[in-house]
Amino acid sequence: MLSVNTNYSAMVALQNLNLTNNDLEDVQNRINTGFKVSSAKDNGAVFAIAEGQRTRVASLSAVNDGIDRASSALDVALSAGDSIGKILKEMKAKAVAAQAADLSTEQRAALQADFDSLRAQVDQIANSATFNGLNLVASGGANLSVIMSDIASATTGRQVASTVTAGLAPGLSAYVVGNAGVVAADDTIFSLNGVQIGTVDITATMTVQGYLDAVSTQTGGRVTAAYNGSTGQFTYTSAEAVAGTNELTVTSAGATVAWLGHGVAAGATVGASVTTTITNRDFTIGGAGALATVSSAANLLSTTGAALTAVGNIDTALTTLNLQLATMGSQAKALEVQRNFLSGLSDTVEKGIGNLVDADLAKESARLQSLQIKQQLGAQALSIANQSPQVILSLFRS
Repeated sequence: MLSVNTNYSAMVALQNLNLTNNDLEDVQNRINTGFKVSSAKDNGAVFAIAEGQRTRVASLSAVNDGIDRASSALDVALSAGDSIGKILKEMKAKAVAAQAADLSTEQRAALQADFDSLRAQVDQIANSATFNGLNLVASGGANLSVIMSDIASATTGRQVASTVTAGLAPGLSAYVVGNAGVVAADDTIFSLNGVQIGTVDITATMTVQGYLDAVSTQTGGRVTAAYNGSTGQFTYTSAEAVAGTNELTVTSAGATVAWLGHGVAAGATVGASVTTTITNRDFTIGGAGALATVSSAANLLSTTGAALTAVGNIDTALTTLNLQLATMGSQAKALEVQRNFLSGLSDTVEKGIGNLVDADLAKESARLQSLQIKQQLGAQALSIANQSPQVILSLFRS
């Protein structure tokens, strides 16, 4: 049927042209951004996953920054230790020379002056071995805790456990929680730091699963419960519970099923960052660290006997210093290994993000050309469809 009011062919052509234009817009956006998923509108699930992994990449970068700072502080400390070791060797040489019995007072004084000058340099080096305000070899310094991973070592929370003593057949979750024949309700009360956060009414017809569900519901999800059929033990867990400051307590309002409520500590599962501790070393003269045996007295080389004692003290200091430098070197190596691992992990995660959201530009280029041709053909088809009503005019020509 020919009609001037309805041109179905034009409508179909327009719909197809609009679809082509929408596809063309998507392809152009992918080419412009380089992403096939650049926003949640493109693909919500993939976008959420990618954003989560981008967050982890940022966390890995932050951990690596901390390791870099710690490595730099260790490098400075090791450099200071090497320099101090060389000075100790020179001090030993002066002390060995001072053991000679034929030295005059002036010669011994000259050796003493050189010895004192070297000793002063040790403290100068130790006190100036600072990186970013951190000194690992000065007297009175603090230990350094370095975060080694962006993932905690354990699930956050603490647990409280209760052991079943009556009224429940182990392993059968369909059995009622309370003692057989009990009609009156009883309460299990959950509290954090002494503040009640939920109460579960226990009845004679309540099943184990019903009780577990009620714990979560009545505490607003702040406490979850689990039951081990082989041991007959209920375990309650709260992610908010912290040892000593925000303890989870479980009590019962009555004696009928009191065994359900009275809990005993089942061990902490508090999440903790994976860290390593770099111990502060005291490399100063006369301090409590490696050089504690090197006296700061004024006349270490005043006699042959004093010089002999000084040699022994310096040998002891050198041995302790070398052992501590070896430990610090091992820690520096461990930090380097972890840093390289985290860098590789970050690259792998970023590659995974790219697999999820990056556009294949070669494929998009081919699609662009195809859609541009379809757009031109669609426009031509719409033009032809719009001309078809003009046939009606020929019917009315005389």
